[in-house]
Formats: sequence, structure tokens, C-alpha cells
Amino acid sequence: MDAIAGKVGSYWFNQKAKGELSSVGNDINSLQSSIEGGAKWLVNKVKGSVQKPLPELLKEYDLPSGLFPKDATNYEFNPETGKLVVNIPQVCEVGYRDQTVVRFSTTVTGQLGKGKLAEIEGMKTKVIIWVKLTMVWTDESKLYVSAGIKRTRSREAYEVIRNGICVDRF
Repeated sequence: MDAIAGKVGSYWFNQKAKGELSSVGNDINSLQSSIEGGAKWLVNKVKGSVQKPLPELLKEYDLPSGLFPKDATNYEFNPETGKLVVNIPQVCEVGYRDQTVVRFSTTVTGQLGKGKLAEIEGMKTKVIIWVKLTMVWTDESKLYVSAGIKRTRSREAYEVIRNGICVDRF
């Protein structure tokens, strides 16, 4: 009888231990995928290399480095398609040196090309009322903004990276 009770107890203990180890394994896998998701912005999965900061990417494509708020560091860019997705921690506004105010959603998307960001979703500018910003393009000294109408700005006003001021809604 003691031998049977010992085998049953041993079986029960082994099953319980397997369950606990399995649970720990699941926790580790969950933690690992969480870390990978959070660090996604650091490592370009396609190339396996460290991603350059957003201001550097903008400069590489001949756009002002201060186009996005300072805390917009998390982005995904596909150089083959030109698709840019910029994640911003919270809805915010940025005031530029030329008195322009731009409001950013938590996700801004667009098509990045040499000297332009087109098909923009997630940016607005104040022109009496808030108007959707659809395209930004540059030449050597000017920045052009399309928000229903075309506006010309001094490119210099957008070269400084500024903090966003949090707002309640986009």
C-alpha cells in the first residue's frame, strides 16, 4: 500500500512540477516577445542593424530634422516602399519659430521620398481652424506645406528639434 501511495504521490508531484515549469516557460516566452516588441524600434528586423535616429533619417531624405517632436523616436521605415510610420507617446502640439503650430496624433504615417513626405495621416496645422496636413516638401531654403492650400515656410524654422506640448485630443 505504501508503494502505491508513493507512486501516486510521485506521479502527482511530477505532473505539478511539469505544469509549473511549463508556466515559467510561457512567462519567459511572453517576456521575451514583450521585450522584442518594445525594442522593435531599435533594431531594423530586415537588416538586423541598429536604426538611425529619426532626425538623421529625415536629414538623409533632405527634410528638416525638427519636423517631428523630440519624443518621436519610435518609428518604422521601409526603404523599398517609402512607407514611414512614426509613433509618438501621446497627442501633442509643436510650435515652430515661424509661429506655425502642428498637432500630432500618436501615429503619423506617410510616404517618405527625397525632399518630401506625402500622403500624411496624423498631422494637422492651425489655419484659423485645424486642417489636415497632407504633404511637406522642401528645396534648399524653403519648406512647403500642403494643408488644403499651399504654404511656404522658412526651412530654418523646422531644423530645431522641439518638445511637444501634450493636448487632450487630436
